[in-house]
Amino acid sequence: MSGTDEALARARFGADGLLPAIVQEVGSKDVLMLGYMDREALRRTLTEGRVTFWSRSRREYWRKGDTSGHAQFVRGAAFDCDADTLLVTVEQVGAACHTGAHRCFDVDPLEPVLGTAPATNGDRA
Repeated sequence: MSGTDEALARARFGADGLLPAIVQEVGSKDVLMLGYMDREALRRTLTEGRVTFWSRSRREYWRKGDTSGHAQFVRGAAFDCDADTLLVTVEQVGAACHTGAHRCFDVDPLEPVLGTAPATNGDRA
């Protein structure tokens, strides 16, 4: 079984058949965007070197940059501990957000109450 086949077998897709995929820029470590992949989009991402998503609204596959020129080239990929979310590390060319922003999370910042971590003596269990 190939590495791709093993990854596809391990992936835990949701009831809708989709896996959330967080896209992170390799150099800056910026979180650029969130997209969704079905089994075929994950296979394409792992084997073609470009990030492929499943569009929930258009109900079709799409790759960032096919129309805009703002492409994402795969530099790494990892599941979370439950294999139900994927982190894809990319070299981003151009903007990641359809609004033209570098990151999708640049456009609507919130103002949450900030929490305070308890003081420790450096000996965490």
